Amino acid sequence: MKIAIPFEGGPIEAELPDGAETLRMTGSLPLAEPGEALRRALREPIGCPGLEAVARSRRAGRAGAKACVVVSDKTRPVPYKGPEGLLAPILDTLSAAGFAPADVTILVATGMHSEMGRTELEKMLGPEPFARGFPVACHDCRDLSSLANVGTTVRGTEALVDRRYVEADLKILTGLVESHFMAGASGGRKSVCPGLLGEAGTRVFHGPALMSHPNTRDLLLEGNPVHEESLAVARLAGADFIVNVTVDGAFRTTGVFCGDLEAAHAAAVAHLRAHVGIPVDKPYDLVVTHGGFVAQNHYQAAKAGVAALGALPESGGGLILVADNRDAEPIGSDGYRISIALLKALGPAALDRLLASPDWRFMVDQWEAQMWGKVFKRVKADDFVYFAPQLGPGDRRILPGVDGRSLLGVGGGLDSRSGAPALSQSSPAHRAAAEREVAEVVRRAVARFLAGRGLAESDVATGKARIAWLADGPYGIPLPR
Repeated sequence: MKIAIPFEGGPIEAELPDGAETLRMTGSLPLAEPGEALRRALREPIGCPGLEAVARSRRAGRAGAKACVVVSDKTRPVPYKGPEGLLAPILDTLSAAGFAPADVTILVATGMHSEMGRTELEKMLGPEPFARGFPVACHDCRDLSSLANVGTTVRGTEALVDRRYVEADLKILTGLVESHFMAGASGGRKSVCPGLLGEAGTRVFHGPALMSHPNTRDLLLEGNPVHEESLAVARLAGADFIVNVTVDGAFRTTGVFCGDLEAAHAAAVAHLRAHVGIPVDKPYDLVVTHGGFVAQNHYQAAKAGVAALGALPESGGGLILVADNRDAEPIGSDGYRISIALLKALGPAALDRLLASPDWRFMVDQWEAQMWGKVFKRVKADDFVYFAPQLGPGDRRILPGVDGRSLLGVGGGLDSRSGAPALSQSSPAHRAAAEREVAEVVRRAVARFLAGRGLAESDVATGKARIAWLADGPYGIPLPR
């Protein structure tokens, strides 16, 4: 059974034993004319007047009125650029409402992620906003002077939000609605929290209590404390209009949802849930998955690991995850590297206790290690194989689970150094070698799992061993019946 694992520059092919099953979300068809669908949704939104009317009302009586258009960062495949993208119609509508380019700030909701440079921004947004004179800036969660206090939530989050957004006369949020392993679904309120939140707010929003809550999971909003906290902050900061989309596996727009912060987002989530949930009647012994577009580093790949749990038993299952960690920091931040190393050293239960201890000093990105801990509460470290061609020896030593390259034997791989370039930027020879590595790691990881249980590949065809390939990686969510 051949599988295609997504990588920048083209998929990499590998094989699974005959009898393995492919789990794929039903998805929804891409819109035939996404640009026209967006323009119509801007004129006829959900729960509020059209964007031009809203923009004109916010300018009325305000000399030098300012607008802020919030965009996601590079970790989200939002279709911003080009004639069919989100950004141009929004900016055109604001211009028609009387806003000059200099009065409209395009603000990147980086949250705790790193700042994006001009080259990265143009790759994401296209050159047109820059050519038209629209200022583009990145949120800095650590710059207190750039933050404004909009209040405190019932859970105690001091909501310090980017001042450029708070003080804008017109506030527009844009983004992608996809399943989210903490907040239930992305988009809507998440553009503000954590997208524009100050670092201190993450002590509650990404704290151990919310991360360990059983309702902190994919496709669940009601009773999900992460969703509730995010929405509480967004309500305090305010939002005049949102522009959210859903996309398919090829990042083609499948739905456009514009209008009121809560009503438009709720419509998007309902659409999402109907198309990305994958009913699973019986758990699989082994699941093979990939990190998709989002897994630019190990930090982000946690989303794929947690999503796969719905297809696995409560204990005794195996998981193989192949990811394209093409970021300059293929593991993640320093805080994340420390946290994930602690998970490997202590185990998930002890890590939870440590993070909840009053003696623990909150560390940026610790929450993602805690989410990885949910994986290792279900899958033994020796039954989890992780492989990304870009990881070097120093990277791999701190990661929990089995290093995929170790399965190749001494001298059996490229042994890339940390920070290796994306495969799409590599030489043809390097790319070809990496492709061979990926295929061989998958083959050996499957064989290793089966052999550890006294099984052979032929047992997959007879149904004695059940293997599933999650074709959509972190985007399709297995849901046990």
